[in-house]
Amino acid sequence: MNWERLQEKLNILADAAKYDVSCSSSGSNRINDNKGLGDSTGMGICHTYTEDGRCVSLLKILLTNHCIFDCLYCVSRKSNDIKRAAFTVEEVVELTINFYRRNYIEGLFLSSGIFKNSDYTMERLVRVAKKLREEHKFNGYIHLKTIPGASDELMREAGLYADRLSVNLELPTKSGLKLLAPDKDHKDMLKPMGAIHQDIIKYKDEKKLIKSTPIFAPAGQSSQMIIGATQERDLDIIKTSTHLYSKFNLKRVYFSGYVPVLEHKNLPVLGTPVPIVRENRLYQTDWLMRFYEFDPYEIVNEVHPNLDLDIDPKLSWALRNRNYFPIDINRADYHMILRIPGVGVKSAKKIIAARKFGSLNVEKLKKLGIAMNRAQHFITCNGHLLATDIDSLRLKNLILNAGSSKFKANFSPQLSLF
Repeated sequence: MNWERLQEKLNILADAAKYDVSCSSSGSNRINDNKGLGDSTGMGICHTYTEDGRCVSLLKILLTNHCIFDCLYCVSRKSNDIKRAAFTVEEVVELTINFYRRNYIEGLFLSSGIFKNSDYTMERLVRVAKKLREEHKFNGYIHLKTIPGASDELMREAGLYADRLSVNLELPTKSGLKLLAPDKDHKDMLKPMGAIHQDIIKYKDEKKLIKSTPIFAPAGQSSQMIIGATQERDLDIIKTSTHLYSKFNLKRVYFSGYVPVLEHKNLPVLGTPVPIVRENRLYQTDWLMRFYEFDPYEIVNEVHPNLDLDIDPKLSWALRNRNYFPIDINRADYHMILRIPGVGVKSAKKIIAARKFGSLNVEKLKKLGIAMNRAQHFITCNGHLLATDIDSLRLKNLILNAGSSKFKANFSPQLSLF
């Protein structure tokens, strides 16, 4: 094997893969029986995080950056004048095994441009996973980005070897996709999502009856949308992600801020900043929907179609709904406690548990990890209001100024959390 040429390919195809953020290993529990190589539950050059907070390192590459499509938002589009490369199946397998043995990675995230056609590309992705599992007994995590338009048989085979499958929706709306990628259709992305969803259910049901039934995509499926390339409102984006969660039971929907790669009348001008803060707010909204019992249309709706970039969506909701506050911290139920700015899921559970042993005061709340600089404006303790009752605009400015002072004091680059 020509290692110099392989290194060149790796540089090209790892760099091209950086635009794909739909990468997470949460949910898989593939155990090594000591007859194979690695497992997907151990603790270790892409870093992702599991649901329990573990950091997992994955080799994140494209099989090829050749592509038959000319999507305006994609750096790998066929009209773009860039260096092209393609791995063979054997090269990807060899890289994965060698990187794993050196403890660089714990798994593989493999995506691809489309050369020739969908089936031709998908068949090679499947061969990589199959070769790793069957020939090398590799039990590490494998995430395959499936190719829309590939046959159901190939999709099904992919799920028998990969821990997670994903289909990129690419853009949040049909009109946006038509504008920037007229050769593509949203239906071509939704169809494989539906097939994967049905196969996950089918194999789980069969597993209950027949223990020898193979595991199918144990970490489920995910998808990704590019934001900022077209003019969708945050409401449109959240509507789409809500539909994907409810219709296909996705594990995650990822949001990727558009990086200007081409000068074109239908695209933001070159030099337009990547919408990092907006991306962050969408992730926070996603978190509120999945873990904080918020209905998506409480956060964004026709009256408030876009998220506030100055403050997180939970605080924004609270400021727009002052009639729910102040909340009595010693009497409120779990659902309402989750809605208090400055209170996270773990803290809310601690509050419920701690109240069994006596009423809570400010000092006790601080010990439970409550961010009192925010929460104090929305709660009462033992009938006492903890902060002056002021209008929402003044309260927003007060919290922003307090956050700005804290930022300067700590030199912290992090965005505000819940």
